[in-house]
Parts: sequence; structure tokens; C-alpha cells
Amino acid sequence: MAEGKFDITRKFVRVMRTRPNGLIEFEFAVGDPDVAAELVMPKAAFDEFCKANQVELLTDAKSEPADADASDADFHWNLHQATHQRFR
Repeated sequence: MAEGKFDITRKFVRVMRTRPNGLIEFEFAVGDPDVAAELVMPKAAFDEFCKANQVELLTDAKSEPADADASDADFHWNLHQATHQRFR
């Protein structure tokens, strides 16, 4: 994110997956989509949450930030990845 562009009125949601039991795993960010909290909610609560926060849905799958260099690569992960793949 470019300096000076942090806008706390913008809120972002990136859906990571829908679990077989219907729970939605997603990331929620305020101001900067690269700094997010991971949340899990039932579909109805998720829909209400998104509406109440007037979020911008991010449809791209998050892999690594564009400005990440190789020395920081070990620090770019989320909880979903940590529970489903083995780390060094």
C-alpha cells in the first residue's frame, strides 16, 4: 500500500473458503487489505457483518504481498495455511 493512502473508512473482506459445515473463513481488514484479521462465521452472520461494515469484497486469492522479498517469505502466511500445510 502506498504511503498516505490508509483510509479507515474502507473495509475489506477476502473469503478464504467455505467449510463443509457452512462456516465462512475470511479475512477482514480496515484501511489496508494486506493487514487483516482472520474470522470464521456462519453464512447468515457473515452476510450481516458485510452489510453492517459496508465491505469491499476482494476476489483475488491472497498468496503473497507484491512487495514481499525472499527474506520475508517465511512470515507471509495465514492461519488457514498453517493448519493445512507443513512449514519449515
